[in-house]
Amino acid sequence: MIVTRAISVTNFLVATSALGFQVCVLYPWHKQLDEDFEALKKEHLRLLHIIEKNNVERAAEVAKPRGI
Repeated sequence: MIVTRAISVTNFLVATSALGFQVCVLYPWHKQLDEDFEALKKEHLRLLHIIEKNNVERAAEVAKPRGI
């Protein structure tokens, strides 16, 4: 009886600690990671547009007839 009660109390304490850790540490960290990921996607798209613009300009330059 005492052993089963001790196991039950230990299980409750471990579960409570795990839940507290998830709520207080992991959830805010997840939100920060999500915000950082969105900023990274925006930066990536910005760079892709710059690269595409440079490629179009270079293609127009190459296609231009040269007066040789």
